[in-house]
Amino acid sequence: MTARIRPVNLDQFAECLPGLASLLTDAVNTGASLGFWMPMSQADAVLYWREVLQDMVHERLVLLVAEDAGEVVGSVQLVLSDRQNGHHRAEIRKLMVRTTHRGHGLGRALLSAAHVEASYRGRGLLILDTRTGDAGERLYESMGYTRAGEIPGYTIEPDGARHGTTIFYHLLR
Repeated sequence: MTARIRPVNLDQFAECLPGLASLLTDAVNTGASLGFWMPMSQADAVLYWREVLQDMVHERLVLLVAEDAGEVVGSVQLVLSDRQNGHHRAEIRKLMVRTTHRGHGLGRALLSAAHVEASYRGRGLLILDTRTGDAGERLYESMGYTRAGEIPGYTIEPDGARHGTTIFYHLLR
């Protein structure tokens, strides 16, 4: 597997949209905690990505994708703080890797690419959250993120089960 990671500009978004929607449905429907319940439809995924596009139009969000043989197999978002006192920080959001491409370091590569993009944009403080106990915790800690704390019962499932979220931050050097 040789995936290429690149930022998506506004002119390229439409061509990436079907692959992004497929990636999101794959992630959600295999249990990823991304703010959606399964089953997720392709139509709902398209609606979500159109919301992301609006943040891109307003330059509040940078979208990075990983592609393998022309297929979107991963993505991560860098949400740029637009607060006057927050131009030095960004949030890492929705790091996803297609199930067929997991376990080969693509999540790490996407996160590294987000670090480069954040640094380029003068964002030296990164924050993120992940469902407590998920594999993402190990990835973030291995890449120098510091656990800031946990919020119990942060998300709720259709059956009423609640899960905590763990908040991390990272200072880029």
